[in-house]
Formats: sequence, structure tokens, C-alpha cells
Amino acid sequence: MKPNTSKTLELHSSAITLSDMEVFIFPELMFSLVLANIMSPRIWQWREDPWFDGIESMKPYKRITRLKQFIMDHYIFNLDLDTWGLTSKEKELARFSEFIDESTLARSNALFGYEGDKYYFDIDIRRHFGLDKYEGNIIPYWKTETVEAMDAFKYMPGYETGAGECVSLAALYAAALFIIARIPLEDIYMMATPLHSQNLVDVNDGILTNNRRLVTKNMWFNGTALSAQARRALENEQVTIVSHISGWIHVLYPEATIAPVAFERFSSRIRNFLSAPLSVELLSNFLRQNRDYQSCFQLSFMRHGIPHYCAMERVFAYEHGTPYKVSDSTRKKLLQEIEGEELMHDPLPDRIIFNDVEDFVKRNHLSIHNPEHAAKLKEKFSHDCLDACEIIDDLVRFCHVEPRLPNAAQKEFIPLHPPLKITPEMSREEITATLAELRDSNPLADLAFRAFRDLRKTDAAPFLKAAFERNPVAIEESANLDPEAVIARLNEMPNESIYDGPGRLAQPDEVWNFGRGDGLEKAITIADILFARDSSPVKIEITETTATIICGETRAKFATSKELPPQTWTWPLA
Repeated sequence: MKPNTSKTLELHSSAITLSDMEVFIFPELMFSLVLANIMSPRIWQWREDPWFDGIESMKPYKRITRLKQFIMDHYIFNLDLDTWGLTSKEKELARFSEFIDESTLARSNALFGYEGDKYYFDIDIRRHFGLDKYEGNIIPYWKTETVEAMDAFKYMPGYETGAGECVSLAALYAAALFIIARIPLEDIYMMATPLHSQNLVDVNDGILTNNRRLVTKNMWFNGTALSAQARRALENEQVTIVSHISGWIHVLYPEATIAPVAFERFSSRIRNFLSAPLSVELLSNFLRQNRDYQSCFQLSFMRHGIPHYCAMERVFAYEHGTPYKVSDSTRKKLLQEIEGEELMHDPLPDRIIFNDVEDFVKRNHLSIHNPEHAAKLKEKFSHDCLDACEIIDDLVRFCHVEPRLPNAAQKEFIPLHPPLKITPEMSREEITATLAELRDSNPLADLAFRAFRDLRKTDAAPFLKAAFERNPVAIEESANLDPEAVIARLNEMPNESIYDGPGRLAQPDEVWNFGRGDGLEKAITIADILFARDSSPVKIEITETTATIICGETRAKFATSKELPPQTWTWPLA
């Protein structure tokens, strides 16, 4: 299984670092990380937590919400772009010149100039994500974390729990849905857009994972600030990758490996999730989300047998801090909360009475996609305060989002064979054994072992390439330390790896950021730092219990419990 071409070596080493760019270039990496997380003992240990007692008897949705709360309690969303250091556009383009060109990247990747549609230009997306602070061609590494690296954030200053960026959380969710909630992997679809990653879980009407949170179809249309945030990517971005246990499809590549029936099912399910018929409830939800329109409406209701009127923005304001909503059966209780000084006995001038619009929608059973019905709605919305055409267009977009998916008609489907057959009823050991049997024939299985980082089961070259080429944090932060001081600094750290068990190794920046490492990991970190200074060749001699780094006049020995067989690693590769 040693890399036999430069392209293969690039792919295999990318499975180690999992940067945003690498996942974009190699879409097979997304589900490979899910499988690596499934092979890890970490998420399986959650089953022992009392929080999950009795979860087997719960219905799927209840199991999923129970899992969501666990993730909310133990992880935060992290997008500190300095965590994994800096690179340059030129360096990344040189790496991937055999795979993709700069103009294509600029249309599809946030680090290379992608700004999205009008919405993103309006909010200045580069400033929103903190990318604007990087001048010229300097860009941050945007790395996806394994579950172990996510857990290790608790060791960093300023963090009390685990953390991860959106792809990390999507991969964590997919693995945990399988292990904890017993959702088959066939029912989980990972979606990547240029600025976000999330999953569609095919349960009930569908569930989206959105960073730490879950979004049901009802939530998608409820008009709250959280749902507006969750809608942003699919409303404004092209879906570049759909990844699944059966394979993947990429908007730019002519070949797809995802099973055609799986992609057809996904396409149908996501379109159904993103569309709902116009109703009185959706009308209220639409107004909740679109605050600019609220000042054109008022709500009428009876209090003590007398008609009263209240500005719509004030009605929505009273929703905050209560379980009551304008849009559902709790409206009456909400209206009871409104203070008397907010109410008028006569209709407010220059405002549409919202109840009239609701009655009109209810009586006429309108379809938002029917031109005749849309014309009737425009007439109802006709008012000096409103642009009727604009509000109808926005209402249509609220009720129906057409996802921009990779075009299946333009792809040649070459499904992976044999398919991966792993089920929630299998143990971790059975799953690992099954994936091991399929490594030579299914690339997802092989890449899973590389993302898993067990150097007893994979060749060292990709790991070393990643370590020496894509770990700038340790190099930068140790720049003022001489070799002896670097060794002393690492010796001060706990001699414990963030990766469980023998064979599995952290990269140098994980050691440096999280302040701990096995002796072999420390030796690799020193080698990375010293090689970056003057390109002197480095050697790491490994026995069953020690790791010795040799670089010029520097020689240091560390104890290791990673149990690798005796061998010698060199960089540059021979």
C-alpha cells in the first residue's frame, strides 16, 4: 500500500492533514474521516455515559436529539483561522496544479477568492470569516479535525471543552449518528459548499446537522434567527460535494462514485426538505424572518370584547423570552402578554392588517408557484409601504429553495466495488476488520486507515510528508528557541498522546497546540522544527520503546509507548 505516484502520495498525505483545500480537491476524504472516527474508541465510549441510558428504546428522532444535546454540551464551534497556521496561494496551487487550476478554485473555494452570491458580497464574507486580515497571497490552513483533535482543544488556553470547525462537526455528527443513534450510514449524506459543510439525515422529513445544532423541516421554515443562519449556505451557495458511504459526487469532476440510486434519493429528499406549501403559519414565519417588512403590518385582535391593534414588530418582540408564537396555536397567550400601552383602538395608519392577509391565504388555498395565485397575493400586498413584487419574490424564496446540486446528467457514474457494508449492529472491532478486508479494493476504506493515523497499518511516507510540509505553527512559535530549548520545551509537556492506543500519532502542530505528546510525536516535532531552519536532513530511529531524533549536531532520545516495530525514518524521503 505504499504510494506509487506523486498524485497518490499527495492524496494519502492529505488524509492526514485534511485541510479545506485537500478535502475540496479529494472529495473522498470527507467520508474517510467519518470512518476513521467510527474506528476510533472515542465515540464508542459515549455509550457508557448515563446521558444515553435507554437510548436503544427511543425512536430515531428522539435518539438524535439526545445526541445533539451531548454534542452541544461537549463541543463548541471553532473557526480560529490561526489554529493551524498559514500557507500561501502559490504553495497550494503548486501542490494541486495537476488536479485543478486557479480560475476554477477562485469560483469554488473561499480561500482563493470565492465570495458567493449577492448575499455574501453584501455582508463581506471574507471579513465575516476573518479572512480579510490576511494580506496578499497569505492564506490560513483551514484544517478538519479528527475526534481526538476536537477533544484535545480542552487543553488549549481559552477552551473548556472540545471544539471543531464545520467539516469536523459534520464528520463527528455522521460517526456519532451511526454509533450512538444507530442511524445507518446509508441514511447520512454529507454536503459541502464553498463556505460550509453539513449533513442531511434521512429520518422523518429529514434533519440537517448545522455545526453543533440540528435543523428539522419545521425549524427550517420557522423564521427565527437560528433558522435564517442555517438557511444561508443552501440559499446562496452551490453544493460542491455530496459524500456518502457509497461514494461521492463533485460539481467539478466528470466522474462520480456515489451510487446513482443514492444520489437520486438524496436529491429528492433535500428538495422536499427545502420546499413547503404556503400556509398561514408560514406567512407569519416569513414575516418573523424578514424584519424590514414588519413595519408595514399590524395585528388586530379582541381584548375585553373590543378590537385592538398592535404594530407587528412589537408583536414579534414579545415572542422573545416566551414559548408563545404569533404563528401557531399559542398566539392568544402571546397577545395576553402585550402591555396595554402598546395597543391602539383604531387601525394604525399606513399599515396592512395582517389578519386580512391570513384570512385571504386560508380561504383561497394559494400555491406560491401558481402565477395566478401570485398575482392575487400581489394585489393583497399592494400598499404604499411595500413593493408587492419584491415581497412576493422573497416569500417564494422563503417557501422554496432550489438547491444547486452537482448535475447528475453530466456525470459518468462509476460506483465503488465492492461497496462498504457496515451496520449499526456491528461492533467497532467488526467494522475495523471489515474495512481492513476492503482496503485494497475500496479507496474509502484505505483512506479511513490513513486518517486514523495508525502507523503500524500504513506506510510512514504520507504521514512524514504531512508533518514536514504542513505544520507551520510549531515552526513559527519556536523560531526564537535554540535546539536545546526546543527539546526542553517539549520535555516539559506531558508524555501523553492525544491519540489512544499504540501506533496512532499526532502531527507536530497538534503536539504544539495541545501541549502534550508521546516521545515519538515529540521527536517528529523537533525534526519538523529543525528541518525548517536550514533543510538539514533529519533521521528518526525508532525502537519498541524509544525514538531518537538526529539532525546535524542535535541528538535527543525520548521514551515512546506507540509500539512501532524498529525502523528508521528520514526526511527528505529517500
